[in-house]
Amino acid sequence: MIMKENLKNILFLDIETVSQYKDYSELDSRWQALWDKKAKFIVNTEQIASDVYDRASIYAEFGKIVCISVGILFQNELNEWSIKLKSYYSHNEHEMLEEFCSLLNNNYTSQNHYLCGHNGKEFDFPYISRRLLVNGIPVPEILNSAGKKPWEIRHFDTMELWKFGDYKHFTSLDLMAAIFNIPTPKDEIDGSMVGPVYWQQNDLEKIATYCQKDVATLINVFLRLNSISTIPADRIVYV
Repeated sequence: MIMKENLKNILFLDIETVSQYKDYSELDSRWQALWDKKAKFIVNTEQIASDVYDRASIYAEFGKIVCISVGILFQNELNEWSIKLKSYYSHNEHEMLEEFCSLLNNNYTSQNHYLCGHNGKEFDFPYISRRLLVNGIPVPEILNSAGKKPWEIRHFDTMELWKFGDYKHFTSLDLMAAIFNIPTPKDEIDGSMVGPVYWQQNDLEKIATYCQKDVATLINVFLRLNSISTIPADRIVYV
């Protein structure tokens, strides 16, 4: 159970990812061969590797990050808990990751600071770390779990908190929002639509808006998991 005075020390985040290229045919022969090997674990009997290239987005080796949205909790002038949201998004992954790392390296360096995501330990945190290395950027200390003991890793994961040690199934953020009667973040697009919105509509702002809604939902789910009241939409600030 998190103490209320520590809520300000948590950076909540969510990422949106797409495939490295719009279509399988754009891969060179080396990368096509590598995707063919990966796709053997994905395709069904009626599919070939190119049919499932849209799923490249979920693998850091074959995908890239196009948006990282972050959120913090703060107390407004009436001493009410509120949410502040900001998104980093760009077609240039390197520049975006450098800007995000600047946030971490300048503001989240204390042992009292934490990161929080939904399925963050399995997806967001390792995906960001891998893409940082691909882009030649050092992994910030708070993000880097390599060689650390479990109690030294300052990461919260709302899916893990909900499991209470039960590892039999995946629980989506949307389902957890429904459980706690929190408005769904999937009102315009969902995760399966991020690739088409990026490659066909070229609409990064739409993706960023969706990602920010996920972070706001993540924060409210985290609060409910700690028996704290959720924050209404009129106390959410977009930067």
